[in-house]
Amino acid sequence: MSLVAAIHQPNYLPWPGYFHKLAHADVFVHLDAVQFPRGQIFAARNRIKTPNGVTFLTVPVTAPKDEEGTFTYLDAGFADDRWRKKHLRTVEQAYGKAPYFEEVFARYRREVERAETFVGLTIGLVEAVAGYLGIETRRARLSELLPGGFGQKTELIADVCRALHADVYLSGSGGGRDYNDEELLREHGIELRYDEYAYPEHPQLWGDFEPNLSVLDVLMNCGPAARPLVVGE
Repeated sequence: MSLVAAIHQPNYLPWPGYFHKLAHADVFVHLDAVQFPRGQIFAARNRIKTPNGVTFLTVPVTAPKDEEGTFTYLDAGFADDRWRKKHLRTVEQAYGKAPYFEEVFARYRREVERAETFVGLTIGLVEAVAGYLGIETRRARLSELLPGGFGQKTELIADVCRALHADVYLSGSGGGRDYNDEELLREHGIELRYDEYAYPEHPQLWGDFEPNLSVLDVLMNCGPAARPLVVGE
């Protein structure tokens, strides 16, 4: 029987497709030891829907002291703590009238208030959402799986799969198609598969349906019924 592995950086409040891929793998690896990306991409921020339209929730991230140039997710710190109250207030204003606000917000608030590091925050939220959706995929951290180091790009994928004894790699279907070296994986005896996910229309507050938001949106509006929308079962 094949063992299917999937990987992803521990981003802040990812979209539902992140959890679809997680749910359809046998093992999911948090890439906590890879380089933190530069620029405004979906690493420390994501979108939610408010009475005034779609807005970003952005966590202010800073490099370690005396660190120049690149740093990893593990090394990322909080530039300040003001974002916590701001995000909690913004989410409450956006989803306070949503049917499942109380139960979802309690989980979100717990992780925001107790997180001491960026990785602690993001992995904590991913685990909280996975638990709420009943996703039982085994999880691991890159820093613990390959503490001695790992390759780059597709070599990293191969290193992870070998460490897990996985013979199938489940990739996202977006940028992964341009990123993956299928021939290299084949040389390592690893089958490449793509996870296809289409964001489904579902009940929302505040006007016309807006796709591709943070997973918070479908959880707040659909509660436990979000599982088939996210996982696809």
